[in-house]
Amino acid sequence: MARQIALLRGVNVGGNKKVAMEKLRSVMEELGYTDVRTYVNSGNVVFTGPKRSPKHLEQPIAEAFGFPVPVVLRTRDELAAVVEANPLREVATEPAKYLVVFCAEKPVVSLDPQEFEPERFVARGREVYLWLPGGIGRSELAKLLARKPLGTNSTGRNWRTVEKLLALADGD
Repeated sequence: MARQIALLRGVNVGGNKKVAMEKLRSVMEELGYTDVRTYVNSGNVVFTGPKRSPKHLEQPIAEAFGFPVPVVLRTRDELAAVVEANPLREVATEPAKYLVVFCAEKPVVSLDPQEFEPERFVARGREVYLWLPGGIGRSELAKLLARKPLGTNSTGRNWRTVEKLLALADGD
């Protein structure tokens, strides 16, 4: 059985799309997943079970909470590869300002990185790594990516969360 991470998009943000983590864990367990753990209140679930499509989770979550929630899945090994790749490690010195956007499929990024300096981004595989030295809330790049979809379901997590999710997947 694979250790996996489900990343829910847009839950518990600004009081919208409220998802209680205890109920979310129960939904996952009812689907037959084991060792279900959540991290913070933003829709991060680490669990063990057979690999399935995100749709397998999206429908029961929508039924339980009354609204659709896109889900992006990664296995423990895929998440470890994201951490290992870390293409902005030389410049991304503050985990809260370093974001990884996880995409369901390879993203379509049609932006010129030089237009956003000192912000930086690198698309690699199904992830987009963003270094936002002025913070996410002030970032023109982050605002643009939020308005201009990457051509697939996606959701972002800061570097601290990415590392913690990998630690949880490893049993910490």
